[in-house]
Parts: sequence; C-alpha cells; structure tokens
Amino acid sequence: MSEVIVITSGKGGVGKTTTTANLGVGLAMRGKKVALIDTDTGLRNLDLLLGLERRIVYTLVDVVQKRVGYGKAVVRHRKYENLCLLPTSQVADKTAIEPEQMQELMQVMRNEFDYILIDCPAGIEQGFQTAIIGADWGIVVTMPEIAAVRDADKIIGRLQSEEKDIRLVVNRIRPQMVKEGSMLDMSQIDEILSIPCIGQVPDDMKVVDSANRGVPVVEWEDSLAGQAYRDIVARVCGEDVPFRSLETEGLLGRLKHIFGR
Repeated sequence: MSEVIVITSGKGGVGKTTTTANLGVGLAMRGKKVALIDTDTGLRNLDLLLGLERRIVYTLVDVVQKRVGYGKAVVRHRKYENLCLLPTSQVADKTAIEPEQMQELMQVMRNEFDYILIDCPAGIEQGFQTAIIGADWGIVVTMPEIAAVRDADKIIGRLQSEEKDIRLVVNRIRPQMVKEGSMLDMSQIDEILSIPCIGQVPDDMKVVDSANRGVPVVEWEDSLAGQAYRDIVARVCGEDVPFRSLETEGLLGRLKHIFGR
C-alpha cells in the first residue's frame, strides 16, 4: 500500500527540504520505490540536494497542465534506480498548480511507488493546500528555537484542521546549548506542540558538505545527522527505534565532530 507523506515547516531554513532528500534516499537504500515531489514552485532546491539539477527537462507544472506525462518528467537518481524526483518550475508561481490537479496526480502515482514524499512550501501561504491535499500524513520539521516552534504550531493547526496525522522532526539540535538553556529541550517543545516526535537530528557540519556535494548525509556512516535520518527512516517503515543520546563524548569527541575526523 503506497504512502503519501507531506513534509512541511512553519518557516524556511529549518531543514525541511534537507529532511525530504534524506528520507527519500534512506527509503531507497532499503529497497523501497520512492518518488520525491518538489512543490515549492519558484524556489526549487530539492534537485540540488540530490545532485540532479542538470538533468531536469520537464517539471511538475508541465505534468499537471498535461503537456507531458509524469513518467517523462521524473528524473531518476544516479545511484538508486528505485528513487526518482519530480521537480517543480523555477519560473512559474505557486498558482500554476491547483489542489485538484495535485490530488489527481497522487492517485495515479500511488500505483507505481511505495512512498511518495512531497516537499511542501514553508508556511501556510500559497501552495500549502496544493501540497497537502493528496497526503496521507505529514511530517513537520522545526528547530529547538521558540520562533521556529511557534511557527510550526501554526502549521500543525492547519494540518489538524485537514484531519492529517502528524509527526515531528526537530532539526539542528545542539546539546550544549540545550543544556545551557539557549535552545529548547524536547519537553519544552512537546509542551507547545503536543505531537509525537519521529526524529531528533543533531547539528552536524557534514550536512553542509553533503548539500554541496549533492549526496544526502543519510548515506554517510560517520555522520551523527546521517544516523539520525536513518533512524527516522526506520520509524517511517514502522520499526520501534529508540532515540539516541545526542551528547558528544568530551572535548575530543567535539573536535572530531567539528573537523570531521
């Protein structure tokens, strides 16, 4: 049975698209047939994180407007043949895709894929309803900062009004700052949002490196964030995976983490 998951956030810059790319690759690594759909029309970035930006010919806008079929528009991943991307347009605006068109496309694509992950525009402005309409459930990505969490709360309210099941991913956690009270801890986040958490991702400089290379960090065995994303993938697949401690092991551990050694 195919699952359509929308991945969204209350504001930009919290790691929503990075999460989409890593979960897509992580599911493909498990042999699942996966489609990633970028609905952030005008602000396309998912292709860059996957290293596929030079392979794009047609877009989601071309598909919903019936200029080409989705099979002609999807871009296959270089390494994982069971993973493909349906990119959106960089020049159209978000009104180019109607919610009904997106829902119709999801009904067709469900027949081919195990998982369809939709990268939603940040916030609740134009394009949000289009992205969520065909989804079975949603993942909200936030950071342990009060402004990001408050913005996430607005998104959660909208998803709940659409009767969507929701899970939370907290990204870019810095344990030392949490300990010092400069970042919210999980109990404080839970008090505000009150939804189940499916992932806690530590701040990791390897994520920046992986984005520049177009190789999601979920493939990197020596990355703390990569391990966290692999754990999220396992939970998406229904496995009961305990949350790991994000504490680094003293000064040497922190230095290794910073310098990637």
